[in-house]
Amino acid sequence: MIDVIGVRFKKAGKIYYFDPGAKSLSIDNYVVVETVRGIEFGKVVITNRQVDEEDVVLPLKKVIRKADEKDKHTVVENQEYADLAFKTGTEKVIEHKLDMNLVEAEYTFDRNKIIFYFTADGRVDFRKLVKDLAAMFKTRIELRQIGVRDEAKMLGGIGPCGRMLCCSTFLGDFEPVSIKMAKDQNLSLNPAKISGLCGRLMCCLKYENDNYETAKRELPDIGQAIKTPFGNGKVAGLNILERLVQIEIPEKESQVEYTLDELIEEGILA
Repeated sequence: MIDVIGVRFKKAGKIYYFDPGAKSLSIDNYVVVETVRGIEFGKVVITNRQVDEEDVVLPLKKVIRKADEKDKHTVVENQEYADLAFKTGTEKVIEHKLDMNLVEAEYTFDRNKIIFYFTADGRVDFRKLVKDLAAMFKTRIELRQIGVRDEAKMLGGIGPCGRMLCCSTFLGDFEPVSIKMAKDQNLSLNPAKISGLCGRLMCCLKYENDNYETAKRELPDIGQAIKTPFGNGKVAGLNILERLVQIEIPEKESQVEYTLDELIEEGILA
């Protein structure tokens, strides 16, 4: 086992593990750490925790120091510089007539690099753009192409449910979502109704999927023949969330409803 803390660099961003050393840190403390991108400023979201060595990438980077007011001021300044860089970058994209859309600009904490995030339908030759930007800002320039889901996470917005997007408020990682999940939940397969602002399937289709999969394994199939105290019947409908089964009895021209527990208790369903 190894002692770690979890640090997040962006709101609803991925959590990265670091070695706290002998430092005493609490939730919501800010720290300065070394990453593959250089020196970064982040927020502690997981305090000292023991995890298996196989669950982390070794060797772990150490926390350099607990952030002070000067570090926090640097972050504010960096954001102001990043806003200017984004405006300039957008103008340069138009000037070079590139088929790409800048989404965000970000300075690393030590200002050794500016990262421009963009979306595009295909590959873009931005070598001249990088050269122009490097000459203007006198620092390293990185252009990073992202997908539409990442764009929605960065920009935020209000989803079809009327709440702020899950990805921009609390989802650290995107999980695979499939059309099968919508089918299992008996949802309309109209793309407009099951797609988020990004145009992809809504992340929330994943939330209840495990419950639906478990229910489908436990409940009988539609059309399955079942013997009941009222006569032979077949499954006509299912209420998966409440574990209810509607059984049609042709002889009686009627329909009865059982809970899953009742079907098992009465020996109707083994």
